Amino acid sequence: MPTIQSAREDFPILSRTIHDKPLIYFDNAATTQKPRAVVEKIVNGYYDVNANVHRGVHFLSQLATEAHENARKTVQGFLNARRSHEIVLTRGTTEAINLVASSFADACMSAGDEVIVSVMEHHSNIVPWQLQAARKGITLKVIPMNDRGELDMEAYRELFSERTRLVSVTHVSNVLGTVNPVKEIIGEAHRRDVPVLIDGAQAVPHIRVDVQDLDADFYAFSAHKIYGPTGIGVLYGKEEWLDRIPPYQGGGEMIATVSFEQTTFNELPYKFEAGTPDYIGSTALAEALNYVSRLGIEAIAAHEHELLQYAVKGLQSIEGIRFFGQSEKKSSVVSFLVGDIHHYDMGMLLDRLGIAVRTGHHCAQPLMQRLGIEGTVRASFAFYNTKAEVETFVESVERVLKMFDK
Repeated sequence: MPTIQSAREDFPILSRTIHDKPLIYFDNAATTQKPRAVVEKIVNGYYDVNANVHRGVHFLSQLATEAHENARKTVQGFLNARRSHEIVLTRGTTEAINLVASSFADACMSAGDEVIVSVMEHHSNIVPWQLQAARKGITLKVIPMNDRGELDMEAYRELFSERTRLVSVTHVSNVLGTVNPVKEIIGEAHRRDVPVLIDGAQAVPHIRVDVQDLDADFYAFSAHKIYGPTGIGVLYGKEEWLDRIPPYQGGGEMIATVSFEQTTFNELPYKFEAGTPDYIGSTALAEALNYVSRLGIEAIAAHEHELLQYAVKGLQSIEGIRFFGQSEKKSSVVSFLVGDIHHYDMGMLLDRLGIAVRTGHHCAQPLMQRLGIEGTVRASFAFYNTKAEVETFVESVERVLKMFDK
């Protein structure tokens, strides 16, 4: 069984070099690396059990179907959902949010109705609602934040009106690392009979998520953020809401009967899963979730929090550094600028030293406007990162600063 200390050995890419330097991978908020077990699950899926699911009576189809549906049950257990058919498999968080935006707006919204989002949302939780605003005339209302990067909960309460139909907010900011009080956010909405969608892309890899405890109506995340494959993700939805909203796409698998006069739709969750599903990706996602479960999400959170504190402490000594996002409840992300060094220049020079960080607006341009900047340097940590890597990172930032000294 892997431990935090031994797990690094399961990720071959972490032993490679970049520009003749040992790779230090601090871009985990963008995507995580994959352990051997996940890659082997993909390979074995294609080599040993590859057959289209749900439609065949032959042995391989039955085997692939069982593996695919067992993967759905693994996701159910990981999120503590009540029922496996409340787990819809999507292409990722973005598609999950688009599904809710389209289907919920069709069933439950009309011109003048309102959706509440926050100032720290990723574009994938802004643009889908803007598309609905253009199509149906709905309105977006935005929860502001304070200078520490914490949502203004009093302002949030004041945003509700008789036209509020949905709240859609991020669990953890991909820029600030802020862990939002989503249970309180959901509670406030439910007191007004308003459902809530949570973007959990940055939360699921770092903290335990219990959708029943949160009482979330919808919850979305992506496999590739939690050591799984790209191109697959999850939308959890309460059964009563998934029953109520219409299908997002049409095609095979999501139907019960089809004639040229009328189509009836399949049962949950299949009415939202048009076409051949990624049955290889689903089993690889389940393997990733099992891997994380074996490590223990609490152990992961403790290790990453220690790395975050260590990094902030080291970076604080650098002259001219500015941090963005200093909430007391914060996940393993540190965003910063140093003096007047452009974030792109910092990122490029760190790359030459073997360190992978993310630079730019991080698909959160409204948040950048609130902060009064164009972008940041973002270092984001995973359980396979080490204090030694953090020390090298801090030394490298100092080295870049010296390059710009006049």
